[in-house]
Amino acid sequence: MHVYIYDDYLNKNKYTKAINRMEIRLTDLGLNGKIIRLGGIKNIKGSIQNEIKLGAKTIIAVGNNQTINKIIGAIINTDIYGDFQKKTLLGIIPIGDDNSIATSFGIKDEEEACNILLARRIEKIDLGLVGKHYFLNQATIQSSGTKLDINDYSIEIEEKGEIKIINLLSEKIKNIKSNPHDGKLDILIQTKKKDQTFITVDALRVTNESEKLIIDGVLEINTPVDIQVMRDKVNVIVGKDRLFE
Repeated sequence: MHVYIYDDYLNKNKYTKAINRMEIRLTDLGLNGKIIRLGGIKNIKGSIQNEIKLGAKTIIAVGNNQTINKIIGAIINTDIYGDFQKKTLLGIIPIGDDNSIATSFGIKDEEEACNILLARRIEKIDLGLVGKHYFLNQATIQSSGTKLDINDYSIEIEEKGEIKIINLLSEKIKNIKSNPHDGKLDILIQTKKKDQTFITVDALRVTNESEKLIIDGVLEINTPVDIQVMRDKVNVIVGKDRLFE
């Protein structure tokens, strides 16, 4: 059984045509299923967990990065996670902005996403963990004034720029590869002076007194905060043009 989770922002008129195209394509491919609209639900976590208990084989996030994070947050570290990991796949249909996670999985738009759901190409993916929050792509923070504590050493950055803590690349970066299956996080430090540092770690602590950490481009987190990786946590339906092997 397919269960489609529509995010609440899709109620806006500007998304009507995209949703209509998606629903027509799903019907043509025989991928109809149950629709849950988050806009009318108070207990989002309970609703998603209930669908898994009822035997949903595929949960499809229809929306953006935040939609995916809502679904993962409703499942991980709960009583039904074991069933989800063994029996349920996560699918993605991107609509609107902030869809870097879909891009990472080789999913460009809503119509292509339907074809990818039909093909059912599956990858088991690590999850990044920031405090109590999960991320698929990356966490970012401005570099100036940031301190990274990694095992028995620290890195303090004074130059302006950006730090990316990567589980899964959201865009192609020259000479940089990230593996979302290896139980590792990749740190990319890029400064305005065009200096670039790349480190692979198991875990780290990030501290910046004036800047927030942003996960998957949608959620701001205060620091200091510990970041780690959880290996092989989610089975995702991906496209052939995904940004990893």
